[in-house]
Parts: sequence; C-alpha cells; structure tokens
Amino acid sequence: MAFGLVLASEIRMPEAQRTVYILQSTTQQQRYYTGITSNLEWRLRAHNTGLSRHTASGRPWRVVVTVEFADPDRAAQFEIYLKSGSGRAFAARHLR
Repeated sequence: MAFGLVLASEIRMPEAQRTVYILQSTTQQQRYYTGITSNLEWRLRAHNTGLSRHTASGRPWRVVVTVEFADPDRAAQFEIYLKSGSGRAFAARHLR
C-alpha cells in the first residue's frame, strides 16, 4: 500500500481484547452508533474526523457505553445482537 489514508476495511484488528461501544452524537442526541474495536481511542478519533461514512454526518460523537471482552468471538456476537431490533431495544432500556 502506498502512503496515504488507510481505510477501515484494510485494518485487521490484532487478536486481542475487543471493546463493543455505543456512541451518541452530541449534535443529534437521539442518534447512536454501535461498533467494535481493539483500540477505542483510535476508533473514536476516526469517527470524529469523518473517516467512517456511517458516522460522519453525526459528528462529534461521545462514548456512552463500553463493554470489554477477552474473547473476540463473543464480542462480535454481542455487537451483532446490539445492532438487531431486540438488541437496540435492550440498549435503549439498559445502556443509554
């Protein structure tokens, strides 16, 4: 790869602890985003600088929930659940 912008799809997270997170837009306070990362500080910076097309229009974002997992597969399953209809309802009732 040449020097320049690195796309999120080109980054492979190392086999390490994963954090599932929920962000809230500070400009559109009813808007939330759920994701997964092994480096929350870097990922929040990417969201707030517009590197993620899914969150660029809601900037700036703030972290409202983090859940850390030692098992990457369980973290991925939890993220998928939180993005489902019942998972969004669970998050609205218990996490936000």
